[in-house]
Amino acid sequence: MSVARSKRFFAIVAVLTMLAMTVTGCGGDNGDTDTGENGATGDMVDIKIGVSSPFTGDVAALGTGIRNGAQLAVEEAAVELAELGINLTMLAVDDAADPRQGVNAANQMVSDPAVVGVVAHLNSGVSIPASEVYNQAGIVQVSPASTNPALTLQGFENVFRVCTIDTVQGSFAAEYAYDVLGLSSVAVIDDSTAYGEGLAAEFAAAFEAKGGDVVSTDKIQLREVDFTALVTNINAASPDFIYFGGMYTEAGLISKQAKEAGFEGPLMGGDGLYTAQYVDIAGAANAEGDFATSIGLPLSEQPKGQEFQAAFEERFPGEAIEAYDTYGYDATMVIVEAIKVVAADLGVDELRTPAGKQAIIEAVAATNFEGVTGLVTFDENGDTLNEAVTPYVVRDGAWVPYTD
Repeated sequence: MSVARSKRFFAIVAVLTMLAMTVTGCGGDNGDTDTGENGATGDMVDIKIGVSSPFTGDVAALGTGIRNGAQLAVEEAAVELAELGINLTMLAVDDAADPRQGVNAANQMVSDPAVVGVVAHLNSGVSIPASEVYNQAGIVQVSPASTNPALTLQGFENVFRVCTIDTVQGSFAAEYAYDVLGLSSVAVIDDSTAYGEGLAAEFAAAFEAKGGDVVSTDKIQLREVDFTALVTNINAASPDFIYFGGMYTEAGLISKQAKEAGFEGPLMGGDGLYTAQYVDIAGAANAEGDFATSIGLPLSEQPKGQEFQAAFEERFPGEAIEAYDTYGYDATMVIVEAIKVVAADLGVDELRTPAGKQAIIEAVAATNFEGVTGLVTFDENGDTLNEAVTPYVVRDGAWVPYTD
């Protein structure tokens, strides 16, 4: 990050008066006024970046974090883009972690002619159906957190992600459990979502390939709360640990109920568990010694993590930084950098046109810049080449990086 850009990064508050961020529910009135056919307000061209993830519901902590990271990026970038004649704002729409609401959110965002790109979504099961909407509209989608490989294997040229995929995370977790932790038998559970099923399947296949024993495989449903029968069967099979593919709410309840039923091994899961909310739901005593893998490096080790933390704490005092906040920031900056390229090549008045939006897709595909999380660049499918994964363990009621 250049010196000038670094100063802008820390001057977030100074640009708040310039930012008119609209946060709406799915299908709600976004409160915008007609700015004319070319989207001009005075001498400025109005441009928006759409952001959609769950701001309500069981996984709102992670989704709100994505929005916070994106908001930081938009507020920073608004200063530089204003100098180019661009009025940049953010349109945030709640997808509630629900595929139908996600598609509604996608339709709401693409129906706004000022939206030239979207940062969406948290859940793979939302991103995959919503991606068809963005593809048909010719608008770039950059996901900060959807890890199911299927998202970028649809042949859509407009779909990208800054997070690594389940094949990377699942195999990493399996090898870590078997080789480092010395665990040789596991009960595998998933939450019947695209994310949970994909991650659990990748983990189980890799664990068996290492020589591990998968003693059982089970499915649960989202918002299920009573796992008595499930943990009873797992206790009878006596695995060394439980692996859960899914999000923190159900995982925390499974850990709590399994430990209270006498299960002595840890629960392990993926990045969907990596939030303080997991420990709160399970209870600190039950969660103690549980494991999670999460994409990327710990915040303190991310190349610009300390800089991000300082800006975040100034902008959102008292709020916790969640697993995907920096990925929400970087996904937004991918689109911002593409906007700058296209504005220079075609002119700001072309940004809102189909040709301009197509040029933004092409500029995103060619991305190569140092983000908060590290080098951001994509392969031919739109997947990040940054495949870092970090193991975490609950110690004294908090997630900490695990060192053997």
